Amino acid sequence: MMQFQPPPCGKTLFVLAGEVSGDLHAAGPVATLLEEAPGTKVFGIGGRKLAELGAELLYTTDEMSIMGFVEVFKQAPFLRKVIRELKAAILREKPDAALLVDYPGMNLHLAAFLKKQGIPVIYYISPQVWAWKERRVEKIRAYVDRLLVIFDFEVDFYRRHGIEAEFVGNPVVEELAEMEFAPEPEFRERMGIAPDARIVGLLPGSRKQEIEKIFPEMLGAAKRIREEVNAVFLLGKSPHIDPSLYERHSREAGIEPLACTSYEVMQYSDLELVTSGTATLESLCFATPMVVLYKTSPLNYFIGKRLVKLNNIALANIVSCGLLSDKQAVPELIQHEANAEDISRQALQILCDDAVASAMRRELQEARARLSSDSPSRHVAAVLLEYL
Repeated sequence: MMQFQPPPCGKTLFVLAGEVSGDLHAAGPVATLLEEAPGTKVFGIGGRKLAELGAELLYTTDEMSIMGFVEVFKQAPFLRKVIRELKAAILREKPDAALLVDYPGMNLHLAAFLKKQGIPVIYYISPQVWAWKERRVEKIRAYVDRLLVIFDFEVDFYRRHGIEAEFVGNPVVEELAEMEFAPEPEFRERMGIAPDARIVGLLPGSRKQEIEKIFPEMLGAAKRIREEVNAVFLLGKSPHIDPSLYERHSREAGIEPLACTSYEVMQYSDLELVTSGTATLESLCFATPMVVLYKTSPLNYFIGKRLVKLNNIALANIVSCGLLSDKQAVPELIQHEANAEDISRQALQILCDDAVASAMRRELQEARARLSSDSPSRHVAAVLLEYL
């Protein structure tokens, strides 16, 4: 086990961000906190962003990226080992506060342990109990001292359950506001894209399991789209995934998309094919028309279908149309529908009809305004400073 050195100020923060997106969203508040209290020691689980800030990580997001009911069951011995080591580190380091970010399966388990030790628990980006596993509300009520949420509708949801939640704004909006992009003609020239070519973005996800199942269907759809329109394809690769995985699927499909950052895909694409997840919310902020895809193992789908209460799974649709609405701002193709033929059909309807694409952009722009322009990083950091 790693032995940590105490910081000069004697204050310690435990952070658990088990996914790439959680690492990104935790980094903002932690960076702001360290500006105000530079001697604070941060330890726990995170990724590249937290590591760059000096956090001492027992495990990384790469090691914790486990998706699906079946996969979690298979990794149960490893997860139990992680929890044992985290508890031992918490007892040894005696943190002054804990910041738990999303990742509810492990975070709610640790919240109970932290509460028992008298350590204040700040939960940022709450579990999506409004979608499934609503019984987790009782754990939140029992173990969480401050609940900081990123969607305004979550405040009303928790209020109905007798829990006070604070809407801090959405970190995606904050992170994207800091970015600058070259004009489109410059981007096209740099990438060798003709002025009259349509740009279709491919965002196959940040987990290996997602990419294995969805990327081949995206590439198959790309080949069909290219037969109908003059299109160039951009690929947003996850920096946490071995590039050979993308190369193998591209080689097998006989199509080589142009690699760039995921945010460049969102900025410059006329249309995206995107795996359901945080990327759909980010794409909403760019008001980029999209077709949302999701595909998992038959057993995971069977279990999930019976647990999830929502009509839509894409965050872009939930924010745009409402929590329980059956309307869609952007099409979703789930499981057996996420095949090359159906994907290309939906994509061509948007690419070949400017009115459809324009209406989709307007709806996404309106939804973007509801995400708030507040600074979640400063709000969360202020809460942490109260306890530190």
